[in-house]
Amino acid sequence: GEEFPVFTEFWIERPPLKASQITIYALLQSSSVVGAYRFKVRPGAETVMDVDVTLVPRRELTHFGIAPLTSMFLFDASNRGRFDDFRNAVHDSDGLEMVNGRGERIWRPLANPRTLQVSAFLDQDPRGFGLVQRQRNFTDYQDAEARYDKRPTLWVEPRGEWGRGDVELVEIPSDREIHDNIVAYWQPANPLPVGKPAEFSYRLRWTSEPLDESLARVVATRSGRSLNSDAREFVIDFKSPRPAPDDLKVQVTSSSGKVLDPRGETVEPTGVYRASFELEPERADAVELRLVLQSRDRPWSETWLYRWTR
Repeated sequence: GEEFPVFTEFWIERPPLKASQITIYALLQSSSVVGAYRFKVRPGAETVMDVDVTLVPRRELTHFGIAPLTSMFLFDASNRGRFDDFRNAVHDSDGLEMVNGRGERIWRPLANPRTLQVSAFLDQDPRGFGLVQRQRNFTDYQDAEARYDKRPTLWVEPRGEWGRGDVELVEIPSDREIHDNIVAYWQPANPLPVGKPAEFSYRLRWTSEPLDESLARVVATRSGRSLNSDAREFVIDFKSPRPAPDDLKVQVTSSSGKVLDPRGETVEPTGVYRASFELEPERADAVELRLVLQSRDRPWSETWLYRWTR
């Protein structure tokens, strides 16, 4: 049921002497759409690509992805028990980061589910989204060949008003790291009618540096069976260049089940702030979780989102 348009032609502007960027034009075609692209590429420690695209549908487009990203997530500390592997983690990206139209910064850890999982994060005029690699130490992986600690983050910054829609995340079950099983893209709310041009502009940033440190960032998500019951225990570590304030509160909500004993403390050996809680899912097969650290009734951290499934 998927269709992958193909770039059939490329044109490259001859850059002037000592140019810092190159401009590439491309023609995109499939049975459903034709597209004209312009890429302005500036290489460097952070590679930046400005993209301008005009799409002309050959049929009405109701489900399509703008600025699509793909990546791979096999396992980390959140699902380590399912994999017999010498490494501590295996992934090209460990989370979907978003800044929505209201300015809320959101972190959704990636999953390798047992069944196909699709999530839609409703928004209007998003400020940015991307598949991010936050674990940057060799010891996080212990893989001397793949060097997952060096895999780049890819961040999308929309230009202009993109209107209503959602950032869609597709997580495909996988048992091998050779498969790109993670997909993310922007899905506009309104279909694109036949023959009417639609324009989109955005910037792509490939980087290994943190995108933003104005709020505490999630650096680890762990989960396991509670010692005292059949509940699940969740442990989320946050990192910030600033010390945690004394009035910090752990705010946790769930779509179903019960949240028990939310708490937090600074872990002295590492300096991270650790938030933890227990979840009693009761009869639910899936629970949407949301956690944010607040100080003086304002977010001190980004918002952590998680989907627990049996």
